[in-house]
Amino acid sequence: MNRAARVGCVGDLLVEFVATSRNGRHKQPGGYLGPYPSGAAGIFIDQAAQVGGKCIFVGGIGDDAFGEVVLQRLVAHGVEPKLIRIIKGVPTGTAFVSYNDDGGRDFVYNIILSAAAQFDVDDATIAALAAFDLDVIHVSGSALGDAGMAAKVLRAVRAMHAKGVGISFDPNVRKELIGNPAYFASVKEMAAMSSIFLPSEEDVATLYPGRALEDYAAELFAGGARAVVLKKGDKGAEGLTKDGERASFPAHKVDVLDPTGAGDCFCATFVTLWAKAHSTLRRRCAAPPPPARWR
Repeated sequence: MNRAARVGCVGDLLVEFVATSRNGRHKQPGGYLGPYPSGAAGIFIDQAAQVGGKCIFVGGIGDDAFGEVVLQRLVAHGVEPKLIRIIKGVPTGTAFVSYNDDGGRDFVYNIILSAAAQFDVDDATIAALAAFDLDVIHVSGSALGDAGMAAKVLRAVRAMHAKGVGISFDPNVRKELIGNPAYFASVKEMAAMSSIFLPSEEDVATLYPGRALEDYAAELFAGGARAVVLKKGDKGAEGLTKDGERASFPAHKVDVLDPTGAGDCFCATFVTLWAKAHSTLRRRCAAPPPPARWR
């Protein structure tokens, strides 16, 4: 039977605004474009649905126009919304991004004080995730920076892990979001439960400084991981599996319009095709360029 991969995700749903001028670092008056549906987890699940996954999401949005922007996009692309909580009286989460000529980005987030942090992971949520018959559930590390969000994310992941569901984890270390004293302990626990581990070079520099891919991958494989894929931006990607398969290749040549979300789309394509189990590591790594900012 040609069964669609069943993919879940728990985490942040936001709208994003992009500065129209560069190098301002949000410290100078200027214009912004938006609102664009966003959030690392939200972008992931949208892309997973677009590459053929049957998808469900656990998250929160406000009862406002920004929440409608996010919800309408996810529903239009086939994501099951029944575990997305609409919070009255609390605004939808936001992110503001400013690009710099040196390739860097500066973010200003409102996640913790927004509806993005107020989703439920109660017994009913766990039961609904179990009933969805997931192949894999994905987490972005951006949802672990707050202690309250991290506790809910970990409760969902522990429950699914105990049921044999695959765990996909993108560490996605964001210095602007680390307010949880136990943040790195949460990241370590997520990595230990992961079937698929998807760090960037920046993540590795923080989590495994000075260590080669083969070194930290072997540690993860010993803990139960099946695949480790290193995202290298414009230098491509490199992946290893526990079974000994290896792929290393350059990035596709594209005109970069907006890099935000590219890594999340890469992860979603890889994870969905992995769960579908019909392609090689090389094909699963070759995610198509995402539409900029879901536009």
